Amino acid sequence: MKTGRIPVRSRIRQQELNPVFHLQKAEEDNQILTRGKIKQALKTGVLNLAGKGLASVPEKVWNLSDSDENEKEVRYDLDRTQEEDSWWNQKSLTTLDLSSNTLTVISENIQNLADLTVLNLQDNALTSLPEGIGALTKLSKLNVARNKLAELPDSFFGLKELKHLNLSHNEFPEVHPNISDLIMLETLDISFNSINLLPGGIGFLVRLQQLTLNNNRLTELPNDIVNLRNLHKLDLSKNDLKRLPPVMGELRKLECFYVQHNDIDELPDFTGCEALKELHMANNFIRTLPADFCENLPQLRVLDLRDNKIERLPDEIALLASLTRLDLSNNTISSLPSCLSTLAHLVSLQVDGNPIRSIRRDIIQCGTQRILKTLRERDGPKQSNSRSTEASTTSSKGTGGFFEEAATFPDVYQMRKGRALIVSSKALVDMPEQVFCDAREAAVYNVDVSKNKLAEVPAGLALLASQLTELNVSFNLLRTVPSFFSQFDKIAYLNLSNNSLEELPEVVGLLVTLRELNVVNNQLRCLSSSVYELKGLEILLASGNRIEEIDASETGLGALKRLATLDLANNNIKHVPPVLGTLKNITTLELIGNSFRQPRHQILEKGTDSIMAYLRDRIPQ
Repeated sequence: MKTGRIPVRSRIRQQELNPVFHLQKAEEDNQILTRGKIKQALKTGVLNLAGKGLASVPEKVWNLSDSDENEKEVRYDLDRTQEEDSWWNQKSLTTLDLSSNTLTVISENIQNLADLTVLNLQDNALTSLPEGIGALTKLSKLNVARNKLAELPDSFFGLKELKHLNLSHNEFPEVHPNISDLIMLETLDISFNSINLLPGGIGFLVRLQQLTLNNNRLTELPNDIVNLRNLHKLDLSKNDLKRLPPVMGELRKLECFYVQHNDIDELPDFTGCEALKELHMANNFIRTLPADFCENLPQLRVLDLRDNKIERLPDEIALLASLTRLDLSNNTISSLPSCLSTLAHLVSLQVDGNPIRSIRRDIIQCGTQRILKTLRERDGPKQSNSRSTEASTTSSKGTGGFFEEAATFPDVYQMRKGRALIVSSKALVDMPEQVFCDAREAAVYNVDVSKNKLAEVPAGLALLASQLTELNVSFNLLRTVPSFFSQFDKIAYLNLSNNSLEELPEVVGLLVTLRELNVVNNQLRCLSSSVYELKGLEILLASGNRIEEIDASETGLGALKRLATLDLANNNIKHVPPVLGTLKNITTLELIGNSFRQPRHQILEKGTDSIMAYLRDRIPQ
């Protein structure tokens, strides 16, 4: 007997369908807040209703303790469970997470949560905040990113304890002048809005450490922005700025400055910015690099000036002694000064897209080390003699180990002044613990023990675990990374280049604050899974190893959402996965000197944009 297929519609009853996109009703929202969730919230002071599909906040949220009492059965025997649920064991709500729902309004009853310190409302559809939010006088952290807010209620500016405020990805046309009343603010994110002007009083936020204003429409900055003297990070990228305040040097604690994709045509005076480590000014209209700019930034590590109008580099660029990454791509530079080769820490030099005639194109295509070698050879005897003199001086100090200059080195006064322990090129095989004790007392956060003969990282370095932000152990004889690295909870820059490492252990994956990792010229056969745990990583330099494959999956490089620079040149890579081209955060990609056939050399020499576009085109449709 022949049987036909039962039509789909007759097999599925309409009332049993559960649509994927379903706007919950208030009754369904109320059911989300179960008896168990209420009990847990009263026990911990934390209520998490993120991603529950809520269209409205259950009314019980605003009076959790009353809801709990109403739902209890009347009992006369006080057993242990009832004892634990009693009012004297309950905690007031201090943390409320309502993120990733479809909320359009927050009730005025939020004012009942007087002890709230953390409130997360990001990823909703809010068009306004209630006046009652001003009653949350203990609130220290508020996140309302990714909503549809265009203004804040007047009461909002009475939140005097607010330290962290995220207003990004909204529809604010301006910043309210009363923002200056939030004097406890330490981080402020107003990125991805439509702001074209900042109020003059923003300079009163003297505790501010991080200010994020990228992707707005700013055309100028108020002069008092330089009063933010505790500022560590300032992001003004992707605006319409034509100039910066002339006295940027007042920002003496500024470490990272992002101002790429604007209309700036000259560099301001950075004299006084002694802490500045990163300056990102790509995609502007800068024509000159002044000599005094180079003279005043000895701590600068990253200088990104790609896509500008720079015609020449001054010899004073050699004074940027700490520079590790210099990007001058797509300018109008016709020659490179030989003194670039004296920058001992420079590991990434990008000059493609310039009309350079003094160095052959094939040399430029070979990458940083080949360019620097050519510049050294061009300068010839003078540099050779200086290196010989340095070598003989080092040799006269001996090769034996601890500081043979003993009493005067390292200079504790200099450590305190610069908060850095610099013992490079001393032929050391070990370091006494007392050196690190002194460094801890001097509040040192930067340690450079490069160019020595260390077979292992000095154990005394662990004494600086709670304060270390930069560590350079390059050009040594290291074969392993010690387990005490896991204690480095503030480290941002780690240079392990030019050693003998064969793998990166799991401990590296625990360095969650790391922004730059340099493992150039080791013996790595792969990038271990620990690297992909570094979610804040922005720069990964791994050229000159034995790496055979690229993992660009969501659990590989795809997990590093902030990665902007990836250098895998001169490895043993046989295949470049097309999915690598979808990682749009990558702006600098180096793949030259590998064994793959595709992309061809002609594509590689055109630069990152061409490589990424080529890879995307090869993804199967």
